[in-house]
Parts: sequence; structure tokens; C-alpha cells
Amino acid sequence: MIYLDNAATGGFKPDCVITAAAAALATAANPGRSGHKLSLACMERVYSTRNLLSDFFGGYGYERVVFTKNCTEALNIAILSLPADSKIITTVAEHNSVLRPLEHLKKLGAEVEYIPLNDDGDIDLNALKRAVGSAPPRAAVITLASNVTGTAPDIALVKKILPADCLLICDGAQACGHVPVDMRALGIDALAVAGHKGMLGIQGSGALLFSERFNPQPITYGGTGSESYNLDMPDFYPDKLESGTLNFPAIVSLAEGAIYLKQHLGEHRAAVENFTARTIENLKKTENVCVFSKPNPYGIVSFRLNNMQSEMVAYALSEEFGICVRGGLHCAPLIHRALGSDGLVRASFSAFTPPSAVESFTAAVGALSLRKA
Repeated sequence: MIYLDNAATGGFKPDCVITAAAAALATAANPGRSGHKLSLACMERVYSTRNLLSDFFGGYGYERVVFTKNCTEALNIAILSLPADSKIITTVAEHNSVLRPLEHLKKLGAEVEYIPLNDDGDIDLNALKRAVGSAPPRAAVITLASNVTGTAPDIALVKKILPADCLLICDGAQACGHVPVDMRALGIDALAVAGHKGMLGIQGSGALLFSERFNPQPITYGGTGSESYNLDMPDFYPDKLESGTLNFPAIVSLAEGAIYLKQHLGEHRAAVENFTARTIENLKKTENVCVFSKPNPYGIVSFRLNNMQSEMVAYALSEEFGICVRGGLHCAPLIHRALGSDGLVRASFSAFTPPSAVESFTAAVGALSLRKA
């Protein structure tokens, strides 16, 4: 099989990640729940991973790094912590992990304004200025890279447009691990991280990092190993947001992924940009193909075959050519409406994709493009 579905889950993990996760499964105790040596050793590894991620993302200290099971949970914690009477700005490029919790807040009284795309497929900054000018928002929730097209907003410019007291919450699912992200430099108040994509960790890994300006509230309640006499959640981070047993194998895999990327992120980015550029160039020469992506460092190439529904293209590529891609709406319905699409085929590359995969994939698409509708 040729795996080109890395935007859903990274298909290859470095040996260091696999070894760390396997070792955790073989020897781990429950971190922070007992006083014996093995439990304390696991807790120390969790603590060091918080420090590592805070440093990796230019964060605000280990206590403001909370582990989650995925990026969706991190986004829900951040978004559902906003007051129900907030005005919140977002964009039509967002994933349902943003759109659905915002819709929930709307039902509670929040005002949510969706910023459209401009003709280049980027966030319409003039529309953003108008939205800010009409009434100051409490928060803006914006993806760092579209999971559909790979388009990335200029977050530094967005930050300049937002009022100084507006919280900036960013979905880093597709960007983290592909490009440097510095929360302090960009003015990001909350960063939701998927561990199992560009960060090279295993499934079940994720994190929420947040600034001193933002005090998110728990969405789950339970044991923390601290203040067990207290029937309320502890009032300090990270315990306030981490009830229940931590996913220790996932956490150590995320740590090893970050350590690996500290050395290899630049070369990974160059490889992925090369893959997307070559693929887009080939697809633009293919009959009956309409491409919706530009070359990008996130590995995302989305397109439409005029003679075949996107889900059928993905099925044919898998069954006939042994190529794994994704077809459909990719859990981001509003961007498809903005693009005039009822579903796209998405190929997504990683630095571990074999170079020959580009030609194999585009040749297969070329064969499908010649079939009668």
C-alpha cells in the first residue's frame, strides 16, 4: 500500500517513538497516583514532557500544558471555557472540532461570526476587520492550516487586527510538527495540538497549551491524585483539567516525536513541500482534474475529478491501485460550501512518503480521470 492519508493520522513513526511507547506499555505504572518508585518515575517523565512541549511551542510553562486524547478534546476544553454570552470570531475554513462546540455555545447565547475566504482561498482580512469593528470579540478561533486545502493564514497579521484583549485560540492539528509554532511570538493564547499527525506520536496523544491570560475550565471531572479530600476539581493547573489516568504511552510517544522533530523539522518541511509541489504540478496536467491546493508544508493536496465522486475516487485508488487517500468533506463542511465543492479527494504526504509515490499516485489518478462518468 502507498499511504497518503497522513493528515488524518501519520502513517509512519520513527523508531524512537515506537520504542518509547512499547516500553511504556511494558513497564509503566500510573503516573501521579502512587508513591512507589515506578509511579514516581512515570510522573517525572510526564513532567519533563510538559516542559519539552512548552519549549517546543514557545509556551507559558509546564503547568499550562495539559494532555488530552486528541486535538478535538483540546479544542473543546478551550472553546467551552468561553462565557456563553461571548462574541466569537472564526472562519469558514474550520474543522468540526471547532464548528460544533461553537454551535453549542450559540445555543447558549453566544454570537459567532464566520469570516469568509477571499478569491485566493485565504481568510478575508477585510471581512475580519469589519467583524472586529462592529463589536469587539471575546475570542477568535482560527486554524493554523486548513485540513482541506493546506492554506494557512498569516496568524501574526490576524493578531494585529484583533483587539488587544481578544483571546486567540488556534487549531494546530495540521500545522504542528510541520512548521515552527511559537505561541509567545505569535500572541496565541491557546494552542490545540494533535499528537498523532505531524508531531509523530501515536493515536491517543494530544495537548492544550495556554497563556496566563486564559483560564480554561474542566469539561470532565474525576480523580487527579491531588486534593483527594476536595469534592471539587483542584483550582490549579494542570490538575484542574486532567481527571482520570493519563495515557502514559501516548505522552511519551509525543515527547519522542518532539525530540525527533527538534533535529529534523527543517528537512521534513522541505521534503513535504517538494511532494506537494510535484503532485500539484502533475495533477494540473491531468484531464478532468481540478486542484484546490497550492504547494504547502503541511502535505495536503486536494482535488476533484469531474467524472467521479470523491468517495468513489478514494475507493478506486484503494481497491485498484493500493493507494490510501481520503474522499468527502473531511469534517469541514463550511469550506466546501465556500469552494463550491460537494467533496474533494485529499492526498496527504509526510516526510516518510517514498518519493516514487508522487508518480504512482498521479498516474493512478490519470487512469481514473479517463473513465466515463
